[in-house]
Amino acid sequence: MNLAGKINGFFIRFFPSTFTISVILTFLTFVLAAIFTDPVNIETSANSIYSDIISDPLSKSKNHFAQLTGFWYQGMWNTGMLAFTVQMMLILVLGYVMAATSGFQNIIRKVLAYCSNTAKSAFLVALITLLVSFFNWGLGLIFGALFARKVAEYAQTNKISLNYPLIGAAGYSGLMVWHGGISGSAPLKVAEAGHLKALTGLDLAPINFNQTIFSGMNLTVSLLLILFIPLLLYFLGKKNPGQRLLQLEDQKSIGEQSADTPATGAEKIDRLRWMSLIIGMLIITIAIIKAIKTGNAGVIDPNYLNFILFGLALVFSANINAFLGNVKNAMGAASGILIQFPLYFGIMGIMKYSGLVEIFSGFLMDISNVTTFPIFTFMSAALVNIFIPNGGGQWAVQGPIIIEAAQNLGIPLGKAIMALAYGDQVTNMLQPFWALPLLGITGLKAKDIIPFTLFLMLIGMAIFITGLLLF
Repeated sequence: MNLAGKINGFFIRFFPSTFTISVILTFLTFVLAAIFTDPVNIETSANSIYSDIISDPLSKSKNHFAQLTGFWYQGMWNTGMLAFTVQMMLILVLGYVMAATSGFQNIIRKVLAYCSNTAKSAFLVALITLLVSFFNWGLGLIFGALFARKVAEYAQTNKISLNYPLIGAAGYSGLMVWHGGISGSAPLKVAEAGHLKALTGLDLAPINFNQTIFSGMNLTVSLLLILFIPLLLYFLGKKNPGQRLLQLEDQKSIGEQSADTPATGAEKIDRLRWMSLIIGMLIITIAIIKAIKTGNAGVIDPNYLNFILFGLALVFSANINAFLGNVKNAMGAASGILIQFPLYFGIMGIMKYSGLVEIFSGFLMDISNVTTFPIFTFMSAALVNIFIPNGGGQWAVQGPIIIEAAQNLGIPLGKAIMALAYGDQVTNMLQPFWALPLLGITGLKAKDIIPFTLFLMLIGMAIFITGLLLF
């Protein structure tokens, strides 16, 4: 048995469900916070991060366990994070609906003609997903999942042997370039006027894309990832060709849904082609006007992406009835996000309010010098991402520490920010938080894809560390 097969066997035997993983991480965070942090006197603290829990009796308790429980509770039901949960569910559902339309089916069908085996399929899925993800992480996330699913359906229909977990890993590979891409949370935020001052209290000028996303280091690193990841997956596909797919579990075939019964009365409006077309075109027009008026990439956020997907899904659907039918089918794929995201937000609450993230990051900063600082920043961000698998949330918690340390050491802020972005990216291949949409759409389990995403994490670490050392 080859190395990939041995790793796959290990994870099949010992790796639990993604929900169980989130529960285990919750307990681990509790234990670490209980050991390494002390109770916080919230009422006398000047730190603004406590402003949203100041009235919570558990958080204000002098009992350490009770206080950590309060932090966990507040994190779980943070209003902003719950809104983010709905955004992610909509990205998945609307992306699923898009993939079900005949227009998308026709486009993807032309690409599928080249997916004659596992190696070629993995190469194409990874390459296109990486390119899409560099421009927008949300679109890349859902596109990769849908592309992987369609490859599996194509293989099943044409009796082609396929290593479906490897194709799923290829569809997830876009998370390796997203934070260094145009929609990366940290680079977008530091380019905003006043953000760094609000974050750190220091009078710092905005850091533009030329110092982060379009820097020579990041363009080189991103290009190497886009080249090497598809090639690695092609090689793994040659060594692990898979077998015939007898059935695709958990999901129906993604395709346009037709009405089972004839329409009567006002129901006929829902079957009119022009109705969904006009509504969809109106939404897209508004989105284009908004982008023109904004005039920069900052317009691309989860809300804007969902707005575009909403319009496109209506335009490409046969009618409103078909649109609603596909939405209903897609909701099952979003169940993992709904039930598991709050658990991760609870972990973020403990990490943020207890000061545990500052301990993790501060230790590595304390032992850094000019040469090692970017590497330790990368490593600390990779570790923190296991507990706070959200780029924007991680930047808000870890960003001030990194900015201050980089200034003290005289290191370019743009490089320090990208070191954090790289660390956040690389352990996405180990942390199943962002894999939930893909798992929901493909019907795969985390333990199916992680043996292959671990290979991606290792090659990513080598490329990221090399780039940080050479530039």
